[in-house]
Amino acid sequence: MIRVENLSKKYMIGHQKQERYTALRDVLSDKVKGLGNFFNRHAQKQDEAFEEFWALKDVSFEIKQGDRVGIIGRNGAGKSTLLKILSRITEPTSGKISIKGRVSSLLEVGTGFHPELTGRENVFLNGAVLGMEQIEIKRKFDEIVTFAEVEKFLDTPVKRYSSGMYVRLAFAVAAHLEPEILIVDEVLAVGDAQFQKKCLGKMKDVSGEGRTVIFVSHSMPTITSLCSKAVLLEKGKIVSQGNVSDIVMNYYASDGNFSPASVTYAERDRPVGDEYVRMLSGCIVNSSGEITPEISINENAKIVLKYQILQDSNYKFLPNFHFYTADGTCAFITSVEKIEILPMGIYEAECVLPMNFLNEGAYFVGLAISSFESGVRIHFYEQNILSFNIKDALDGVGRSHGYVGRVPGVVRPQLNWNLVKVS
Repeated sequence: MIRVENLSKKYMIGHQKQERYTALRDVLSDKVKGLGNFFNRHAQKQDEAFEEFWALKDVSFEIKQGDRVGIIGRNGAGKSTLLKILSRITEPTSGKISIKGRVSSLLEVGTGFHPELTGRENVFLNGAVLGMEQIEIKRKFDEIVTFAEVEKFLDTPVKRYSSGMYVRLAFAVAAHLEPEILIVDEVLAVGDAQFQKKCLGKMKDVSGEGRTVIFVSHSMPTITSLCSKAVLLEKGKIVSQGNVSDIVMNYYASDGNFSPASVTYAERDRPVGDEYVRMLSGCIVNSSGEITPEISINENAKIVLKYQILQDSNYKFLPNFHFYTADGTCAFITSVEKIEILPMGIYEAECVLPMNFLNEGAYFVGLAISSFESGVRIHFYEQNILSFNIKDALDGVGRSHGYVGRVPGVVRPQLNWNLVKVS
């Protein structure tokens, strides 16, 4: 559906030259010295300098029909520039783009809406822009309004809409007017959690109908939940592209100051904990004892929490770990079985994650310590502070039954089976 070849986009950035601090006598003396250049326009132009900035540089990829592709990267990576070029809002400096099919874009709140027109009128305006016949728009109209939940304000000018109402109607229009390609850029952050979930479901439905979705977000769980493939951009260039869970792990690992498999709070400004217990560090360790985000499905792994008890008390501290899938589903919570009052000191709590338990994909771990002496007390809880990727050979290597491909589900334990002949 989309082929991008050696795409580049250049901007010229103007910089004002910084002036040093000058006293009044310096200004007066400079005026006298520079009187001869008073009418010299060239002297004024020298105060500005221009710099080339490549928002995109030699970007190439292909997207097939029905693909759900996530575009990820840190701020300034070129994500929004890429989507604007794909949406034909901005022209590239060089390169080639081939697009087959009608494109519907939602790049920011209220994109394509006329503020003076009502919600009803903007639905028909957007449909006309997409090249749809009025009878087609009428056929989808009730479905759009129901999805957006703006029936009461349908005949109100959209300039009076809140940002949430704007984005609900804009997304409903973009997704329901049957584009072959749907492009969405982080606008879901405006809506509430329930609406975001509804939008993600709609985008999955759109993809299931054979249409193509391109989605930009800084939320890695959302990207992994929605997309089957991902493209990682960094400083205008593609760093990696392919399976979404692999690319999400690359995204975390691309920051040299942060490892998704380990975190140390002793080196950070903010303390984590209370006056009784404080978190020091946490990490993911593979079967070889290495700290790594890459865990094979056929090996054991350990999650380690290091913490410090700061003072003696009657609290029985309970370390507990919270495992979440990339789409935000709680896979399970585990905690220490036996707890007792411990003296001041530094401790490590380890949890062994058995092989062939979690299915392949990206997971996030929250680390916490709680107590229950006087009601539930959470001394600290760092949600999704660690992440790791369960790797599986999808070619069937290591599977005795020979099945090739991804197995559905969050867990994939090897349970004990009995097979007997009964007759």
